[in-house]
Amino acid sequence: MKIGEVVAIVTGGASGLGEAVVREIAGRGGRVAILDISDEAGERLVAGLGGSAAYFHADVASEDDVARAIESTIGKFGALNVAVNSAGILASSRTAGKKGPMDLALFERIIRVNLVGTFNVIRLAAAKMIANGPDAGGERGVIINTASVAAFDGQIGQAAYAASKAGIVGLTLPVARDLADFGIRSVTIAPGIFDTPIMASVPEEVRAALGASVPFPRRMGRPDEFAAMVAHVIENSMLNGETIRLDGAIRMAPK
Repeated sequence: MKIGEVVAIVTGGASGLGEAVVREIAGRGGRVAILDISDEAGERLVAGLGGSAAYFHADVASEDDVARAIESTIGKFGALNVAVNSAGILASSRTAGKKGPMDLALFERIIRVNLVGTFNVIRLAAAKMIANGPDAGGERGVIINTASVAAFDGQIGQAAYAASKAGIVGLTLPVARDLADFGIRSVTIAPGIFDTPIMASVPEEVRAALGASVPFPRRMGRPDEFAAMVAHVIENSMLNGETIRLDGAIRMAPK
């Protein structure tokens, strides 16, 4: 699938890794809808990209929000053949400690946004992609999810986050198998330590230590490197049912 010909939705597209993906797709001639809850950031990004982008407010865990945003995307751009799931939240809490057990509501919220929200977008986007005409290779769509190395190397306090990301890894192959007959691919990217807006508030010495913990290159990843991987997945039709670690060979320590 040629990236210059796609119509994509990108969840969490108003900032961080999602914003880099939006800029990559729009910059290479594709059209892209940003699905986010950060209205001001989303509208500002669209204003800088012109007619190749649109913004729709959507909570990924809401069936109505996502369905409405997808319909609006198709209404504006005439199709939908790529969905990139990069929306997510992160919170840290030990399973139990001297003050008692982890708050169950916090665990459920992280699972709902990161895992349930991802699958909500997958199922609704795939249902629309099925109606697309196949390209020369029989392809109708691509779904790209964002997991994390925490899915494999979850640290202390990351039980909920790691579980949510491991769930995304676990659904990648079954979704690929479910959608194979329709020519729709499913791929997940598991990034390591990336220099996103969340990291901007971290003290410089901590940022330096995090970068130094990566075997090579000895630095944090850049959002544009994540976006480049997304672009490659879109254009490489043989990538399907796979989770790709994008992490500089890091294996996270317990803390």
